[in-house]
Amino acid sequence: MDGILILNKPKGFTSHDCVFKVRKILKTKKVGHTGTLDPEVTGVLPICIGRATKVVEFLTAEQKTYVAEVTIGTATTTEDQTGEVVEEKRVENPISKEKILSVLQDLKGEIEQTPPMYSAVKIKGKKLYEYAREGKVIERPSRKITIHDIFLTSDITYEEEKGQVRFSFQVNCSKGTYVRTLAVQIGELLGYPAHMSYLTRISSGDFTIDQAITLEQLSELTEQGLVQEKLLPMEKALSSLPKLEISDKVAEKVYNGAVLPYPENIDESNEYFSVFHDEKCLAIYMKHPSKPGLMKPKKVFHN
Repeated sequence: MDGILILNKPKGFTSHDCVFKVRKILKTKKVGHTGTLDPEVTGVLPICIGRATKVVEFLTAEQKTYVAEVTIGTATTTEDQTGEVVEEKRVENPISKEKILSVLQDLKGEIEQTPPMYSAVKIKGKKLYEYAREGKVIERPSRKITIHDIFLTSDITYEEEKGQVRFSFQVNCSKGTYVRTLAVQIGELLGYPAHMSYLTRISSGDFTIDQAITLEQLSELTEQGLVQEKLLPMEKALSSLPKLEISDKVAEKVYNGAVLPYPENIDESNEYFSVFHDEKCLAIYMKHPSKPGLMKPKKVFHN
C-alpha cells in the first residue's frame, strides 16, 4: 500500500495521534505526516503511506488555506481559545462590516509576525512553548510572511452581554504563518485584544478538504478493501518541485545514484527537483555542493 492519504483531522487529536490511528487501521508501520496541526485544529492533514514516506520532507506546502473565527474583546496566553485570558476590553458597540473589511484588506501582502510563545519555534535549542510552560517570555525575532488573500466568510456577531464581537474569515497564506497571531493582529488594528476561537485547514498546497476522509471512513474503506483507491500517488505529492524527464539510459544511472551533469532546463536556485521516467518519480536530485555543473541524488526511490 503506497500513496498519500488526505486525512480530515478531527478535533482533540495531535498529528502524531492521527499517524498512530492510521498505522493501527492499515496495520502498517510505514506512515508519516507532513506537518503538524495543533490538537484543536481540524482539516487537511496529508499522511504518507508505504513508499511515499520517503518524500515527507519534501511536502511542506508553500501555501495553505484556513477558515478561522476571531473573537474580539479578549486576549489569551496562547492566542487561541485554549489559553488563559490575559486581557479584556469590552466592545461597547457593534463593529461595522466596512471597518472589518478595511482591516482585512490592510493585512494583505507581505507582513511581519512575531511567533507566539506557545509555538514550536526553537530559540537557543529550546522550543518556545517549553519556555512558556516555565512562565518565561523570550524575545523572539519577527518573520515576514505573505497573506495572498483574506476575506470575511460569516456574519458579524455582536454579543452585548459579553462585550465581544465574533466573525469568521478565510485566509490563503505562505508557510510559517500563524493564523492565531493573525487573529491578534486583526484585533490590534480594530483597537481591541483578540484571540482565534476556531480554526480549520481547508487546503495544503494542492491537497484540499474535498479530497479528505475521516478516520471512520478510513476504517470502512479498509474493511471493504478499497483504501488504495483513496490514496494519491507519490508523484502527485511532488508536483510543487521542478520536474526533469529522463531517458531509459539515464534512468539506469539514476537508479544507481549516479552524479550527473546539471540539466540546462532546471534553474540552479531550486534546492531540489524531481527526476521522472515514464511518469514515475525515480529520485530527488540537487545541485552538487562542491562540484560545479553537476547534480547529485538527495533520495533515490527503489521499488
